[in-house]
Amino acid sequence: MIKFGTDGWRAVIGDKFTYENVRKVARAHAEVLKDKGLRKVLIGYDWRFSSENFAEQVYNVFVSEGLEAKLTRNACTTPMVSFGVRYMGFDNGVMITASHNPPAYNGYKIKESFGGSATPEFVEDVEKRLAKVSGGPPPSTEPQFIEVEGEYLSKVREQVNLELFGEREFKVVHDAMYGTSSGLLSRVLEGTRVQVLNIRSYRDPLFGGHAPEPVEKNLKPLMEKIRAVGADLGVANDGDGDRVALVDEKGSYVNTQLIYVMLLLHLIKYKNMRDGIVVKTVSTTYLADRICRTEGIELREVPVGFKNINELILKEKVIFGGEESGGYGIPSFLPERDGLISTLFVMEGLILKDVSLSQYVDEIFREYGSAYYKRVDFPADKKVKERLRSLIEGPPSAVGGRKVSKVLTIDGLKLVFEDESWLLFRASGTEPLIRVYAEAPTEGELSELIESGVSLLSV
Repeated sequence: MIKFGTDGWRAVIGDKFTYENVRKVARAHAEVLKDKGLRKVLIGYDWRFSSENFAEQVYNVFVSEGLEAKLTRNACTTPMVSFGVRYMGFDNGVMITASHNPPAYNGYKIKESFGGSATPEFVEDVEKRLAKVSGGPPPSTEPQFIEVEGEYLSKVREQVNLELFGEREFKVVHDAMYGTSSGLLSRVLEGTRVQVLNIRSYRDPLFGGHAPEPVEKNLKPLMEKIRAVGADLGVANDGDGDRVALVDEKGSYVNTQLIYVMLLLHLIKYKNMRDGIVVKTVSTTYLADRICRTEGIELREVPVGFKNINELILKEKVIFGGEESGGYGIPSFLPERDGLISTLFVMEGLILKDVSLSQYVDEIFREYGSAYYKRVDFPADKKVKERLRSLIEGPPSAVGGRKVSKVLTIDGLKLVFEDESWLLFRASGTEPLIRVYAEAPTEGELSELIESGVSLLSV
């Protein structure tokens, strides 16, 4: 059974993710494109095992179906494919990647003409046709290539004030986590006073033995490098470059909720982007609510998955959208998560304010209140799934002595308490996991809250 999740179809290579199944998805995708009168498709791929070969299979299917397809000249990031679709005259795009999933996985992401994740309606149309198409091999065709990276980097440079990056010495360590963001930050900042040191910047389809997910447990090499060289900042991207994580000058992990806040403040206060709404997913920090209330800007909350943010971007003017997983989008540039542009905007903010990353976090907490965050993942076995369903059907009125003031069921179950702290229970859309999220004003309260949440799911 081929089923698309929050962003694309992902499966284990050699099990469900086979050449035959990839060709079936490509044929179903091609039928949808032809029905809509769309002809030009850009295909990109990452550094996962055999990604270039899967991409070539997709290319051959599209050409055999009468579409005009082009392959990226080299492996690339997901934002590059989205950029190419939006700015280089394509109707649609495919990215072969499983993003942050473990090394055994690969995947198929669809990008629409606006330069973002395919809408649920488009994906459903593809899924409906899968049972009716063949996975047989089409005739091989000599690929036609297109260079995307140069134009992408040129456009990225236009989004920031590069003169600021010449104001003072700044040392940053970039951890590509063996993914295709490798070298991009260095190339964007050529000619500035920023020194970029690159680690884990070569192709390793095993990603060093763990998922290329920029979460704290996977960033020890980055933390150690920062301390060793006295860097001002550490940046990590996931395997396909659409997500970002930060480590401060002390070598301490800075959670993704705080990156959302920094980007939001930078866009509102320094880029003067105030005309429109702000969007967050249901698993994102309550600090966003406080900032938007203070600034008089409307905030909308949507289910997890950037495609849900994109739905609003297509209907309304959105200043900024982001999610807890480290994916942030600035629609004025691209309605897509982009780890590179997010990094540059955070760096621009630090240089403008002339503060370190840890000082900026302290400043945010002083102005908007402290917020500590944690997520715990469970294997999605039958018992845990049933317990989650039971909680959604009958939410508790209090947890660990905290009175529930608001219940949201747009994606799993979110319990918001009187001080704006919260618990969220939901099934992952990309992995066989049940996730428990929590945010609270102190680390002690966070520990109690996450423990209470885990207990509720484990009963």
